Amino acid sequence: QVQLVESGGGLVQPGGSLRLSCAASRITFTMYLMSWYRQAPGKERELVATITSRSGTTNYADSVKGRFTISRDNYKDTLYLQMNNLQPEDTAVYYCRGSLGHLDYWGQGTQVTVSS
Repeated sequence: QVQLVESGGGLVQPGGSLRLSCAASRITFTMYLMSWYRQAPGKERELVATITSRSGTTNYADSVKGRFTISRDNYKDTLYLQMNNLQPEDTAVYYCRGSLGHLDYWGQGTQVTVSS
């Protein structure tokens, strides 16, 4: 059974940093387009960042450009999201997603709360 397991969430003060991880199992990780999404209370799930399978080309939502960095380690089958200068509006459940053609997998999410 395919698994994507996020970790690294928590409570952080405004201006702080967190690093999220998403460990993948039972997929050929190197072939998948990987993404981070987030969903704040009462809001729709939104795309935060993507990274392509081989070239590692990245794209970001305007709201996180310059603050967040998506990366992947294809040897460890792990996706990362480095989040710096976190703000209260970044509070959400963060999900990783792996996509390859018709194959589409999601993690269970990890809570990030930014509050003083």
